[in-house]
Amino acid sequence: MIHSSKVSREVQALALRWLEDCLTEPFDDTDLEAAIDRSVEKIRLRRELASCGLVGGSEAMQTVFRVISKAASTSATVLITGESGTGKELIAGAIHASSKRKDGMVCVNVAGLDDTAFTDTLFGHKKGAFTGAVRYRRGAFELAHGGTIFLDEIGEMPLHLQTKLLRVLQDYEIKPIGGEKTIELDVRVIAATNRDLEETVALGTFRQDLFYRLSVLMLTIPPLRHRREDIPAMVRRFATLFRYKIGREISGFSEQALNTLCRYDWSGNMRQLMNVIKQAMVLCSNT
Repeated sequence: MIHSSKVSREVQALALRWLEDCLTEPFDDTDLEAAIDRSVEKIRLRRELASCGLVGGSEAMQTVFRVISKAASTSATVLITGESGTGKELIAGAIHASSKRKDGMVCVNVAGLDDTAFTDTLFGHKKGAFTGAVRYRRGAFELAHGGTIFLDEIGEMPLHLQTKLLRVLQDYEIKPIGGEKTIELDVRVIAATNRDLEETVALGTFRQDLFYRLSVLMLTIPPLRHRREDIPAMVRRFATLFRYKIGREISGFSEQALNTLCRYDWSGNMRQLMNVIKQAMVLCSNT
């Protein structure tokens, strides 16, 4: 049970609003305690996402928040898809931070890694495994043991390297370069891509069996042009964040400016919007 000493009255009030979605009649005290705990966790997750600019009352983002909440309570592999700049790594971080895996999240961008770099980065190497291997190096999977590994741009992996990753997801064990013994893993895998992996599977450039292993839970982040109603809240959030970083006390944005921002298509999505807001705050003449 969450007591008043740990949670503000505001949070408790918000939690109670969630009860109608969390409870079914009849219920006992245990049901009530569990429902309040789940409600406060949802509120905490939303606030954490908001701190990163992932805000929005649109139905598209509400769906995203619901999936994040469900994914965080499991150790299932998650595949996050969406256009560049939509905040896929932030979503992965939110899932990890809200899970029971508190041992850390290791992030690896797998795009552009050749055979040697891929194997060394993910699996590590033993001392003396090759010229220059002067010490034992733990790979990303071993570093993420007990936590989460985030594999970004998974859709860019060449087919022959996909086989190596598939073997890890099947057996959850690795063997460092030059090593003789396998290392068992306790790690959660979250992958992300801006590609349509089902289409790449159909084209023969991505393994179907690997796609199935990665997509136990799928989460698609909608682009800004599909949730324009969220832009004003994001603008206000970014303005608050940048106010202290750049040392400009900006009172706000005009209605005309907000309307212009909402009409723009934002091909770079949240990342582009964030950059524009920062530039505007640096260059504006009014403080």
